[in-house]
Amino acid sequence: MTWRNVRIIFAREIRDQLRDRRTIFMVAVLPVFLYPLLGLSFFQIAQFMGEKPSRILVIGAREPLDPPLFENNRFCEMFFASPAEARLLELAFFREEPEDHGLPRAPEGWETLAKEAITSQDFDAVLVFPPGFAGELARFREEIRRQLTAHFPGDIRNPADTHFESTGSKDHDELSHSGESPPGKGQPVIVARSAIPSPQIYYSSAQERSQTAYNRLQRVLEQWSTQVMIANLAAAQLPPEAARPFRLEIADVSAGTSLQGAAVWAKIFPVLLVIWSLTGSFYPAVDLCAGEKERGTLETLLSSPASRKEIVLGKLAAITVFSMATAVLNLVSMGLTGWLAFGNLPQFSAPPLSSVLWLGLALLPTSAAFSCLALGIAAFARSTKEGQYYLMPLLFVTLPLVGLPMARGLELDLGTALIPIAGLVLLLKTLIEGQIAEALRFVAPVTAVTLGGCLLMLRWSVQQFNREQVLFRESERFDLTAWLRYATRRRSVPTPALALLCGVSILLVRFVLTQALARTSLTLSFMQQALITQLVVVLLPVGVMTGLFVDRPRETLLLRWPRWRHVLGAALLAVALCPAFSTFKLWVTKLYPLDPAIAEYLKQLSTSVPDWPTLLFVMALVPAVCEELAFRGFVLSGFRSGLRPLEAVVYSAVFFALTHALMQQSVVAFVAGLVLGMLALRTGSLYPCVVYHAMHNGLGLVLGSITAEVYRQHPWLESLASWTEDGLMFHGPIVAAGILAAGLIVSWMIPHSPDRPTPEHDAD
Repeated sequence: MTWRNVRIIFAREIRDQLRDRRTIFMVAVLPVFLYPLLGLSFFQIAQFMGEKPSRILVIGAREPLDPPLFENNRFCEMFFASPAEARLLELAFFREEPEDHGLPRAPEGWETLAKEAITSQDFDAVLVFPPGFAGELARFREEIRRQLTAHFPGDIRNPADTHFESTGSKDHDELSHSGESPPGKGQPVIVARSAIPSPQIYYSSAQERSQTAYNRLQRVLEQWSTQVMIANLAAAQLPPEAARPFRLEIADVSAGTSLQGAAVWAKIFPVLLVIWSLTGSFYPAVDLCAGEKERGTLETLLSSPASRKEIVLGKLAAITVFSMATAVLNLVSMGLTGWLAFGNLPQFSAPPLSSVLWLGLALLPTSAAFSCLALGIAAFARSTKEGQYYLMPLLFVTLPLVGLPMARGLELDLGTALIPIAGLVLLLKTLIEGQIAEALRFVAPVTAVTLGGCLLMLRWSVQQFNREQVLFRESERFDLTAWLRYATRRRSVPTPALALLCGVSILLVRFVLTQALARTSLTLSFMQQALITQLVVVLLPVGVMTGLFVDRPRETLLLRWPRWRHVLGAALLAVALCPAFSTFKLWVTKLYPLDPAIAEYLKQLSTSVPDWPTLLFVMALVPAVCEELAFRGFVLSGFRSGLRPLEAVVYSAVFFALTHALMQQSVVAFVAGLVLGMLALRTGSLYPCVVYHAMHNGLGLVLGSITAEVYRQHPWLESLASWTEDGLMFHGPIVAAGILAAGLIVSWMIPHSPDRPTPEHDAD
């Protein structure tokens, strides 16, 4: 590879992009004006976003309350932080006289009245006091005073020696005066438990105005309830401090430092970095690939002395520069606008200077990764218009990974650090928040995942440029009739599109069936659910698509008789790899712990085995047959007809993993899918895959049923594995020996190259 050619292509693409007004507008003009204009628009719109008063209907408040709740047909201003806040609650009192135009006067009709007042939108909320509420409250307070006077004539000067008990008995007078010893120091004072009915608030959760009214009304009543408590304490001649002996003092250690308000910037900057790195790389990539196809200059570039790899690197460098420029300008514009607009708020401050360093370090790998991805997609597009259509699906895939770190409770650890994009966002979030020591522990895994993604995307981009049918696809008009005729034509083996459709259909049927079973009252056992899932979710779509689109099902589903050593070797291979998969499963569970409820449920299933033959049939044999027909049969054959064998194995393993309910199971299933896919390629038959799959599932069930008691009863297990809280953990030498034995078994199974694949599978 000649770096001079890379530099020439890089300079050529930079010049072309600088001449493009659309690119300059997206990179330089839009970020500078976007955020100030958004801030200006926000302040303009804020004039119409003032808080609107809530209309409250009060029922049953004829008697005055003590302490008072209402004053001049409003709530008392003492319950609000400011008079303006008090004016946000407008009250209307329901009068219980006959001239109320036929409205109900009896308490039995108040509930109907309250509901009608809200549903008709005459009021946002209704506050209902039960009949005699004020009198009951006063009697309760007087009862407290009377009982204390009966026990302690005169003032209570030292109430610390008295403790209070409550009772719901109506004969509390007799209880309070009964007993052999006279009341005195250390004796309990028995106070009647409050039998006062509670006021009720009626509101509608379907209306935002009603929810706002409820929240405001609840805060007022909580303040009034505190005043009622103080009045009751005064009746007992106790100070208010008796109920609240201390107050919490709050101190923000970040106040006055550069990290004040860093939590806000830590959520904004990483998201903007990822989104604008992706957007800033996509538009130049579309112009440099699909645009050159339209202009007819791509053929000239491909006929130059530069190799395809040099062309890709030159274009990639140019796209990365524009991606970085777009991200930097957006971050700077956002930071300055936010600081100028909200910098005067006490809980807000300018972005920490350290964030510039962390964002700068993450900028290059992030932009490079997205540039590689955008370049490969743009090379696949027939035209600029088609390339722009791919941006939205790409954003839909990326946004969940960006939004995942923003969820509450999700912290940076080894498991989250290994998630692409999400690990990088979490690392930046932790660094900007000032938790440098915590973040440095996970720099290595995040860097490895990010750089690994860059290399994979770069290799994929080079492959796209090496495929003539990708670079020179023609833009054709879409004809629905011709497409339907082509789609319904029967073939000897399915196409990659049919394989993709089959995998997606399985996922959709699984989702629909799961939701339908959850909504019905039908009670199914775990075995029944597992059997229905395999037959309906997995086997049914494969059977339908095989019958509709394939005229040689045996070749598609790899239903060829295998050699005896392939079947025996598959069974031995499952046994040899069992320690490795068991250990890998424990590692995955430690990285991504199961929900405690799910873990307990799975533990009960694994330890309570009523019928081993039925369990092995339903959980080992049936999944092996159904899933292998689907993923190593139809899906793998479809992908092999248009992709390289290794790519077909990876894609089929991805769909195989996605059919599992738990994410931890999906990770293990993906690796198992790779093994099964390679086994199908090397043997050319589905039967060894079924044998391996059934043995793999069966051994997993056996290991899962081993408890600590069983482990202690069989001392020979100690030579193979140790017992942990998560189950058996095989010793390292056992795992290594199993992997070595697996290699020997594969060499014995397939001592020579496999049979040549069919012409359909050789198609590229």
